[in-house]
Amino acid sequence: MELKDFNIPFTGLKEGKHQFEYQIDNSFFKLFDFDEFNETAIKATLEFHKKATMLELTFNAIGTVNVNCDLTNEPYEQPIESNLDLIVQFGNEYNDENEEILIVTHGEYEINVAQYIYEMIVLAMPSKRIHPGIEDGTLESEILEKLEELQPGTGKKETEEETDPRWNTLKKLLTDNK
Repeated sequence: MELKDFNIPFTGLKEGKHQFEYQIDNSFFKLFDFDEFNETAIKATLEFHKKATMLELTFNAIGTVNVNCDLTNEPYEQPIESNLDLIVQFGNEYNDENEEILIVTHGEYEINVAQYIYEMIVLAMPSKRIHPGIEDGTLESEILEKLEELQPGTGKKETEEETDPRWNTLKKLLTDNK
């Protein structure tokens, strides 16, 4: 897989809607030096609507990404479903500062959509990756057991004697001022 596989030569396309499909795997993410996914199986589709003065692109991605849990480091399948809309307009100079509008120069004849597919998939990942077995209690892991064991406040409440004696002096100052 190469970046040029994601070039769409729009000058040769008739006005109207066109469909493009891409099977995304780990080789795609290697193009971007991104190695956080163990395995990737995503189908990305692009509805490419060519109009007289602009292009409307609608990206969709659905599939799974195998990643390691942030808590236990256990691998699991993270479902991915995402979409992205992009309008391509023609102007005097290239401008990609707006995330929803891309301006390409009038002489341009093709557009590479790889960066948009990459961003759509990476941004669809949850910020905290938690194995579904943790949430439903089915995951058995040594790391998870150790985390539960070391969790603060596991039933034992602090009593007055366990409090640092220096706090008592501070509490006395509070009560003396009233």
